[in-house]
Amino acid sequence: MKPETSLKYLGALFLSATLSLPSFADDKETVKKEDKKPNEADMMAMMMEMATPGENHKLLESGAGAWAYTVKWWMSPDAAPSESTGTSLARSVMGGRYIVTDHTGKMQTPGPDGKVMDMEFKGMAVEGYDNVKKKFVSSWIDNMGTGIMNSQGTYDAGTKTFTYLAECEPMPGMKTRMRQLIKVTDKDHRTMEFFEDRGTGKEVKTMEIKYTRKTTPSAAKVSVDRSKNLAE
Repeated sequence: MKPETSLKYLGALFLSATLSLPSFADDKETVKKEDKKPNEADMMAMMMEMATPGENHKLLESGAGAWAYTVKWWMSPDAAPSESTGTSLARSVMGGRYIVTDHTGKMQTPGPDGKVMDMEFKGMAVEGYDNVKKKFVSSWIDNMGTGIMNSQGTYDAGTKTFTYLAECEPMPGMKTRMRQLIKVTDKDHRTMEFFEDRGTGKEVKTMEIKYTRKTTPSAAKVSVDRSKNLAE
């Protein structure tokens, strides 16, 4: 083999080896990344952990039972509030993972002729704590609309207050940001306040509900048992 041919041959080998080094490094990086992926057993353990009710679920469960409430709401910040009363029944379902609350009451609303009339109000809330998001979560429906309002919130143990944030559109073009505060006064009393920003950038108070417990949480067990087959 001629010297110049040998040099060309060695040069080609050196160039080939140099070009292949990043590939080897990439392969090692891929192996490292694959090594970090959880195996099936780890994934199952994590899923079980995320599906297990904890202290935050017990916190929500403390609100189970029958309640009577009085509600005030403001159609306009400078107007006198309207008032009504109602009852709610909160029950724990799905092994303590969620609280389902049914609300019933009477509301005075303008009728087709413009005169004030009594309307039966029905609403339902589903509340929980999302272990993945680490947030309290809630969904609300009622017979005053056809949408579902979803909210996420936090809890301040110092003030015993839940704070939920949500967005809804009660009428076309009326996008509304909502802030809901639930103040737990004691085991038998709590107050709920709603604040809205209807696109003006200014938040106003639109509703206040005061709850008084009618029974202890254990008294709601009958309702839980009746719904056990459906819920579990």
